Amino acid sequence: MQELGRLSPSAFKEAEKTPVVIVLDNIRSALNVGSCFRTADAFILEHVYLCGITATPPHREILKTALGATETVGWSHHANTADLIPALKEKGYQIIAVEQADKSISLEEFEILPGKKYALIFGNEVGGVDDEALALCDYCLEIPQFGTKHSINVAVCIGIVSWELFKKIRMR
Repeated sequence: MQELGRLSPSAFKEAEKTPVVIVLDNIRSALNVGSCFRTADAFILEHVYLCGITATPPHREILKTALGATETVGWSHHANTADLIPALKEKGYQIIAVEQADKSISLEEFEILPGKKYALIFGNEVGGVDDEALALCDYCLEIPQFGTKHSINVAVCIGIVSWELFKKIRMR
């Protein structure tokens, strides 16, 4: 770990966080949840909100893919994503659904505003972001796709979007 320049768990907790949180809206796969924790750790994101049916640690499949990231990344569980959104807005977060929807902004075109914080909502693997939550969002982002499938695995999507925002915020 020293050769790679990685933070210790205690240093991670003290490190300046990227002003991004992830909200998982009814994610069915605990393996995808664990992957989300690894991504949040990799980009020093502030928090992971697990909503609805989304599994919570310590779940065997989460721990399998998280590889300890549940111990470094802050998380909490909430019964309903739509009920969480007003509290996030009150804390100053711009609420962004990552979803194929009318008026979605293509990820590469999304501009980060200095001093803003972002909450990224990722929806259920089949139904996407819940309609009630979607109606409360400030923006929708969409990852451009050029193949035959209409969607990307949620864990992969979390990685792509988190990296893109991390670059725009921390690597200017």
